[in-house]
Amino acid sequence: MHYLKELKQGRLPLMLILIVTVFAVLVLGLMSGCGSRTVFIPEDSPIRLGPNSSVRVYTLQQGQWILSNHQVHLPEGWYCVPPSFVNDNRELIKK
Repeated sequence: MHYLKELKQGRLPLMLILIVTVFAVLVLGLMSGCGSRTVFIPEDSPIRLGPNSSVRVYTLQQGQWILSNHQVHLPEGWYCVPPSFVNDNRELIKK
């Protein structure tokens, strides 16, 4: 009932502007640092895994790299190196 009185008094444009402003502020606030970031790592740089790393991995099976169907938990502290660190030109096969 309260909303109907406000509509009758011509406050609808002000309410819409207020709602849109609050929504825009919330969206901008979430986009400006509350989300995840992408960090680019140079090709010639190995990385070390952090806690709780679960990923799909390629395993060498009968001379071919086969992508796992499920994620594998990798221990914290393991190193990952880019392909340029390994002399292997075999094709990656995705299931």
